[in-house]
Amino acid sequence: MADIKAADIAKLRKATGAGMMDCKKALVAANGDFDTAIEEIRKRGQAIANKRADRDATEGAVLAKTTADNKHGAIIILNSETDFVAKNEDFINFATSIIDTAINSQPENLDALKAVAVENKTINDLVTERSGIIGEKIDLSAYGTIEAEYVVPYIHMGNKLATLVGFNMPVDEQVGKDIAMQIAAMAPVSLDKDDVPQNVIDKELEIGREQAKQDGKPEAMLDKIAQGKLGKFFKENTLMNQMFVKDNKKTIKEYLKSVNPEIKITKFERFTLNA
Repeated sequence: MADIKAADIAKLRKATGAGMMDCKKALVAANGDFDTAIEEIRKRGQAIANKRADRDATEGAVLAKTTADNKHGAIIILNSETDFVAKNEDFINFATSIIDTAINSQPENLDALKAVAVENKTINDLVTERSGIIGEKIDLSAYGTIEAEYVVPYIHMGNKLATLVGFNMPVDEQVGKDIAMQIAAMAPVSLDKDDVPQNVIDKELEIGREQAKQDGKPEAMLDKIAQGKLGKFFKENTLMNQMFVKDNKKTIKEYLKSVNPEIKITKFERFTLNA
């Protein structure tokens, strides 16, 4: 059996992030060989990930970030099984390293992000390893991006919810924050009523008709009542038509016009653990 030194254990821990005892066990199993010990830790991570694949990972961290010029933004969800792990500094640092990688490499989609290599390991490999280190399921479940003349990120307290919003021009910091927080608080389904997906419109009309029918309204009135309810839905659920949470006498459209009539929102993203 190889003589396992404390310095070797510390070196392996620094390289992998695994616990001291796990590192010692890996080195013993690898007969002191450092590279083989790393593989042992990776195998342990994969085994734990496989074993816990059917577990619900509904906790975690939601982060958003932009490039230094604010022209590109990224947003991710890194899930864990427990809130205890989600609040752990190492977990938050790991999530931060993933979004930093996303900002630097700007992959097109989630699969592409998972395939990005960091020091000869893919993001997906690192997530699997982290499962082994922590001992519970870790999952990079969502990734989105925005390209615009000016992108603003917002992360709600506790890392449970984050937003990105793109503008057609640079905006004052407070304006950007106001809109990003509006999206966080009010969860709009789209930018404006013309952007609402047809299946959502159809569903709302169906609900409106059924509610009117249950209320005993005449058959001939059902469509008209449903259209009225749809109009209310647009006001409450499309960003530009929502009432501004900081001044409920103005819609978001009116608020932006009061700041600068030339400002337009081009796109937004809202990720939450409770979706």
